[in-house]
Amino acid sequence: MEDLCKKKIMKPFIVLIVAFGLSLLGTKFMMGNFEFAFSGRIAMSVMLIFTAFAHFAFTKGMAMMLPDFVPYKIEMVYLTGIMEIAFAIGLLIPGIRVMVAWLLILFLIIVLPANIYASVKQINYQNGSFDGNGLAYLWFRIPLQILFIVWTYLSSVNA
Repeated sequence: MEDLCKKKIMKPFIVLIVAFGLSLLGTKFMMGNFEFAFSGRIAMSVMLIFTAFAHFAFTKGMAMMLPDFVPYKIEMVYLTGIMEIAFAIGLLIPGIRVMVAWLLILFLIIVLPANIYASVKQINYQNGSFDGNGLAYLWFRIPLQILFIVWTYLSSVNA
């Protein structure tokens, strides 16, 4: 597990938590009270922007995460990166926040099989190689994906 913590899989979680903490402090300072749901949306948006950049920086490795039957892998990686940026923006727009949150929850469910496939194939998306963490990755990734879904629901749908 320590090896997993040193590697890339903890980064989105750390970004989410740090952004949430900073946002909570910012809302307390600027608004006079802690705005948990708003801070949650800001944190999710920051994390989505962070992970979206990986789609453009590690395109080859992320394309390897898609099973062979998926066509236009590179284009799919770019598209999902753009979608993550759109979700990040949409979560912060009050009039569409709830709809965007439901779409993001659906997206997080749909991309989970790619993470499972990458784990089984031991894909290291940063290197574009087959020396990734393997099945041990799922012990962290599946709960993390569930956390992202619950976080989105609580901060955007149920806020």
